[in-house]
Amino acid sequence: MTGPELRQLRNDLGEAIGRSLTPADMAKLCGLTPANGGDTIRRWEISGPSGPAGELLRILAMACDSYPILDNFNVFDRFNIPEQERPARRTEFREKMRNEVRQRLG
Repeated sequence: MTGPELRQLRNDLGEAIGRSLTPADMAKLCGLTPANGGDTIRRWEISGPSGPAGELLRILAMACDSYPILDNFNVFDRFNIPEQERPARRTEFREKMRNEVRQRLG
């Protein structure tokens, strides 16, 4: 994930949960302290996050409709899920991810 992609993700996640996210909010999502984590997020918005934080953000991005559901989370396209149920299950999954983001923000 690059810095501009992180900035876009902050906007997209904010839109998905219905409120704007600050760098401190993004720090909270990554498990950083909001006090100095906001500075880290601002640096990452230039250089991009590294390591586990980047992976966590890729997972949380699934809360947004414009990001793909990652293959290891995609159980909806399996043969035992009727095709007509798949869109509803994807929507339900994204809503659960949005709730996860809201819960992490407190």
